[in-house]
Amino acid sequence: MQSLQLSRPHAIMMVGIPGSGKSYFAQRFAETFRAPFIDSLVLEQQSRDDAAAGTLIGYVLGELAKTGTTFIFEGNSDSRVRRTEFAMWARAHGYTPLFIWVQTDATTSLDRTLKARSLTKEAFAEALKGFSAPHTSEKPIVISGKHTYASQAKVVLKRLSEHNRPAAAPIASARPAAADSRRSITVRS
Repeated sequence: MQSLQLSRPHAIMMVGIPGSGKSYFAQRFAETFRAPFIDSLVLEQQSRDDAAAGTLIGYVLGELAKTGTTFIFEGNSDSRVRRTEFAMWARAHGYTPLFIWVQTDATTSLDRTLKARSLTKEAFAEALKGFSAPHTSEKPIVISGKHTYASQAKVVLKRLSEHNRPAAAPIASARPAAADSRRSITVRS
């Protein structure tokens, strides 16, 4: 598949509770369209502490921003404040921010998380408690974490194509403007 050719690059942030399918979709979408995917968990695992991880993530995103390439980012999307910071950063670097919210019920997400051994049941409950769903003003693309990748990608591509359409030219007036005011008709009651 070709890389995404958009009129303006997008900074795509994955949103959802642990085990919802964010990573699965992001990895597949990145592979399909040859877009960079930055998974903050991978960078955090390679860092000695949270501060070093934050510095490393900032550095990687800063270098990526120089390319002007659409990319996918997963991490720190649990609160509206973090998503707002990401959107402001993206706009400041010439990107259109885009949030993809992967929705999956808590029971399924917990089962996936426990099976992957990525969190304990208690840590999952804490993450669920701290999650703030996107507000409509954030204009997230909502996909189901239980649907196939093909149907998820179709929803995302539809929105991206809407963002990528050139502005329509204004429609010409059906009636030419009156050149002479003596020809206008005034109705009086």
